[in-house]
This record gives sequence, C-alpha cells and structure tokens, in this order.
Amino acid sequence: MGKPVWGTCAGLIFLANKAVGQKEGGQELVGGLDCTVHRNYFGSQIQSFEADLVVPELASKEGGPETFRGVFIRAPAVLDVGPEVEVLADYPIPSNKVLYSSSAVEIQEESAVPEEKVIVAVKQGKLLGTAFHPELTADTRWHSYFLKMASDLGEETSNAIVAVGEAASSFDPQTKYDLPIFR
Repeated sequence: MGKPVWGTCAGLIFLANKAVGQKEGGQELVGGLDCTVHRNYFGSQIQSFEADLVVPELASKEGGPETFRGVFIRAPAVLDVGPEVEVLADYPIPSNKVLYSSSAVEIQEESAVPEEKVIVAVKQGKLLGTAFHPELTADTRWHSYFLKMASDLGEETSNAIVAVGEAASSFDPQTKYDLPIFR
C-alpha cells in the first residue's frame, strides 16, 4: 500500500527479499527490503543478549549518545544489502565465530582474531528494519526516527500519520485507535 513499515526481529525477516536459515516450507516473506537476512543468526533463545550498538545516524537525527542498547532475542542478522539499502547499525562478531546450522559456533584458536561485522539495522525508502527490539528499552529514539522518517517521505504519507497529541484531542469514544493512526 506504500505506507511506511518498520520490522523488528521477525518483522525484519518478513520485510527482506531473501532469507536463509528458514525451515523448509517456512513463512513466506513480504519483501521490499533489498537484503538477505539469516533467521536466528545469533543462535537459540538461550543465546539471546544485549549489546551497545554504534548508531551515528540515529544520534545525528535524534540526539543522545552515539550508542543504543540493543536487545537481541533469537535475533536475525542481515548478511548483505542492495545498493539502495542504508546500513544504520552493525554488530562486531569475532572471526572465530562461524555461521553453522543457524547458530554461531566458536572455533578455538590461540591467536587473536580480527572482528567482522554483521548488519543489524537497515533502511530503504520507507522501510526500516532492526534485528533487535528497541521497544524493550526506555530509549525511544528509534521510534522517533521511524515517525520522522515516515513523515519525511512526502505529502501523501505524512498526511496519513496523526501525532499522538492530535489523536487524543480528536478522540471519538466509538473509535478504537492503535498507534500509529492512519486515516
């Protein structure tokens, strides 16, 4: 429908044009993001973690610190992106971690190994994808970024989104509102 969409975690997988690590006959993808995503890249539920991510684009647009605390729960990762996709955040992975059977398996080596990075946040046009869960933190910068991104996309889209305060002032008790509110 041409509306802005933000996919977090599994939502990122649905928005990807291609996914690996899925079960045979698994969920169909919605597509739209020119990227390849690996489902459960970081492993199973027990390997869920939190990490500080360097987010220069978010900090420049929304202010605040240069980092964001990402909550990764059985999270995917973006393996590659097309030319129209902007990488907003990545996560360092020691190169002694190798992708094997949809989990990260460690190789024991005595020497120090350089870090590689996997992509964990992307934007393409009106689509935003994060491999982590910003809604599980008190930091609302990703939410603000998405709302501003959506309203910057042009007249047709910005007229479709109503600010929370505006919605409250025109509240109709007969109508149930879910955010964001589209007219």
